[in-house]
Amino acid sequence: MWKVKGSKDKKKRKSLKELLGDYASHPKVDQMKQYTQHGHISTFEHCERVAKMSLKLNRKFRIGADEEKLAVGALLHDFYLYDWHDDDGGAHTLHGFTHPEEARKNAVRTFHIGKKEQEIIRTHMWPLTITAMPKSREAFIVCVADKWCSLEETLFMR
Repeated sequence: MWKVKGSKDKKKRKSLKELLGDYASHPKVDQMKQYTQHGHISTFEHCERVAKMSLKLNRKFRIGADEEKLAVGALLHDFYLYDWHDDDGGAHTLHGFTHPEEARKNAVRTFHIGKKEQEIIRTHMWPLTITAMPKSREAFIVCVADKWCSLEETLFMR
């Protein structure tokens, strides 16, 4: 998996796989592989890309975010478990506005995640969800990484 060499404080940095533990192999998370996010990228692939980018940003700019919370929040930020491209009688019309809360509820129900991870998930669509603004380093990083990865997937990975 993805690792960064070197560390200012001489501690070995954990790989994404180590940070995520059993989250990435959980059957519910595995369901994300069946839904398309952007172009031909699955929701799981998108979330994994956002997790990698989030760690990269945190390390490159020495932001000092809690990497385990950052990785878990990034992996679960789109844990809504439906195909948003299906009309479903108009239920997904406001997907951009509603999916963060759906993903947060699923993550709490499935993993009993903490407040920081919930904030990461709930605020990742800011500024679209104008009242759900990131307030922690971790949430801000995932918000930026999500925008970057979404742009790449939409424009260059179709």
